[in-house]
Order: sequence, then C-alpha cells, then structure tokens
Amino acid sequence: MKKAILFDLDGTLWDSSEAVCAAWNECMETFPDIPYRTTAAQMQSCMGLPMDEIAVRVFHTVSRERALELLKVCEAHENDYIEAHGGALMPELVPVLEALREQGHFLAVVSNCQEGYVKAFLNHHDMWQYFEDYEEYGRTGRLKAENIRLVLERNGLAAADAVYVGDTMGDYESAMEAGTSFLHAAYGFGTVPEGTPAIHSLRDLLSLD
Repeated sequence: MKKAILFDLDGTLWDSSEAVCAAWNECMETFPDIPYRTTAAQMQSCMGLPMDEIAVRVFHTVSRERALELLKVCEAHENDYIEAHGGALMPELVPVLEALREQGHFLAVVSNCQEGYVKAFLNHHDMWQYFEDYEEYGRTGRLKAENIRLVLERNGLAAADAVYVGDTMGDYESAMEAGTSFLHAAYGFGTVPEGTPAIHSLRDLLSLD
C-alpha cells in the first residue's frame, strides 16, 4: 500500500465555520447569560483546538465550568445542524479523494472535534467510501497526536509511512509528536514554521510518493 494520508478536517477538507456559527448562535439565543453572538471569523480562529478550549474562548464572560455546560448544548445542536446543512468543501475535494484511493493510499480523518462531528461531515457529503477510518477528540478524550497514533496502530500502519495534512500549528505539532511527516494545507486557516512542506491545493496531493 502507498503512503497513509491522515487529514485534519476544518480548514483542510472543508470550511464549516458559517454553519457552526449559525448552530451556536441558535443555541446562544436560549442562554440568558450570553448576550453576544459568535462570528464565522471567531470560529475559524478556533478551528483545530480541543472543544473545551473553544468553549472557554467563545464563552469568555462566564466561568470555565459554565462554558463547558454551554458547550455540551452547542455540540449536540452543531452535529445535527452540520449533518443537515453541511459545509463548504475545499475545491476539488471529491475528485482528489477518488484519485488518491485509486492510487492505493489509505485515507483517514483525525480531528480535535466533538464526538459525532466527523460522522456528520461524512453523512452529509456522502464521504464514507473515501475514508477507511476516523477519530476525534470527543470520542476518545485524547488529543490529536494520540489519535493519529491510535488510527495508525489499529490499521497496522507505521508512522514512518504516514503523512498528516493540516492547516494549523497544532496540526504540525501533533504530527511531529506522533512521528508522522506533515504537509501544511496552506490554503487553510493557520500558519506553521517557515519552510514546512506545503500544498496549496488538494490536487497537489496527487503527486505524493
């Protein structure tokens, strides 16, 4: 089998910030202690962080305990909203995934999202046929580096034969910790150290060895 390619989700495979923002703001209408609303730009700035950190950033006027309570409500509604409405897929995502599968690559998604978020993405956009596995922070309680290792181990894959594709510094650091190589999705939301190998469109993956 050719190199295993593990993907971050937000900012790498799609942009769901508008949908996530809409879902959270619908919930926030019911929270009397939250008089403000979030924005797509704020959501983009949080993409890639563990969900508890996102909650503390968004619900910055209440205690951490209260922020985590509000997060649980938003997460459940967000999953339903995403599954119903989807997000904006990155250009040429489907043909690139089809080509990578034809080339014999193992494909998986590893995200710091809540449980059910990756499934909502796969369901709405009918992506199940392209990915052999996925993992998420909300399902395991583990951070991204551990979940990358978990996906590789349960599929009998070596870190040396895998690449993680993501758009943020957290993605870069997770790949380094997990022992995989890393490709920066430079079209996404974040930055990484200068000189890091990068792709500027998903189509660039088709030349991967």
